[in-house]
Amino acid sequence: MTQKRYLFLILILGSLTALGPFSIDMYLPGFKAIAKDLNTSEARVAWSLSSYFIGISAGQLLYGPLLDRFGRKKPLFIGLLIYILASAGCAFIKDIDSFIVLRFIQAIGSCAATVASVAMVRDLFPVSENAKVFALLMLVLSVSPMVAPTVGGYVTVAFGWHTVFFILLGLGLFNLIASWLWLPESYKADTTMSLKPKPIITNFITVLREPKFYTYAFTGAMAFAGLFVYITSSPILFMSLFKVKEETYGWIFAFLSVGFIGASQVNTLMLRKYKSEQLIFVALIGQVVTVIVFLIGSINGWFGLAETIGFLFLFLCCLGVANPNALALSLAPFSKNAGSASALMGALQMGLGALASACIGFFEQTSAVPMVLIMTVTSVIAFAVLVIGRRNIKEA
Repeated sequence: MTQKRYLFLILILGSLTALGPFSIDMYLPGFKAIAKDLNTSEARVAWSLSSYFIGISAGQLLYGPLLDRFGRKKPLFIGLLIYILASAGCAFIKDIDSFIVLRFIQAIGSCAATVASVAMVRDLFPVSENAKVFALLMLVLSVSPMVAPTVGGYVTVAFGWHTVFFILLGLGLFNLIASWLWLPESYKADTTMSLKPKPIITNFITVLREPKFYTYAFTGAMAFAGLFVYITSSPILFMSLFKVKEETYGWIFAFLSVGFIGASQVNTLMLRKYKSEQLIFVALIGQVVTVIVFLIGSINGWFGLAETIGFLFLFLCCLGVANPNALALSLAPFSKNAGSASALMGALQMGLGALASACIGFFEQTSAVPMVLIMTVTSVIAFAVLVIGRRNIKEA
């Protein structure tokens, strides 16, 4: 594969990867305007975000078997068409209940892009290159949540919230055309793959029984759950507890994102000298040590704003190294079932992340302690799964 072809494929896969984050974040600044236009509350509008997350979790399991049965491109095209139609519906909607349902359908459509892009990395690139490619895709995935709300805010003020969904429709259409014209079919349809519930469940169980998969998929999902917890808690932590202004919070969020993005790119350089297995082990040790010290200091009231930002930066740097290697190692054993493995891995990551972030609701956030406590628990569990799982891999 030429360097030009290599970069071109990554650009298309990166565009598919960005569809989900833009769909989640771009309309957030319009909550108040949506609530006013649809004659409802902002809390009710927030249900449309919850319905989107539910759609993501369900959709990833749906597309896994479809991608293995029919090849990568047909399910991708169908999913993108669903996404385009649902985005158009959201732009013209007149009531909140229909809006919530359409956001669920929009998520089902966008999942095709997410799952297909991950599976196609395994198809199109050598196993030794997978971690590097995932790190590049993570760059897109990390930058998207920083750019999307900013763009959405300006668009909402200038043109109204409906325009946000026209832009999302355009992104979906662009991805459909780009995939149709320039993305190769990377996997031959497997006509022996059954779409009946029992064989599908059996297939997922087969994937789960692979020691490399369950070790690195659960390790990566538990480690990544800390990111969900941080994102959920950060507005209250910085704006309510540390009393920073909204603009300052945006700069803090951007700075911390640089740690996550930068570490994922440094990971590509380190892969020239070290194996993914070595990097994820060291990264998780660093993550566990960071959150334990962070927790002790938070309980004792040792840390102010600067120290809190510093520890979160270190945490996200460790995660930026651990995550792309977890993704690559999870998919490494698969060629035939890469679609199902990709879907199951995504569902685990979203499901465990959503569960961890929901735990914040059981605490009254009067300090950073609840956030750091949950981040500590998820990090320690991730490291324990890695240590135990590596033993099972060696025995296998």
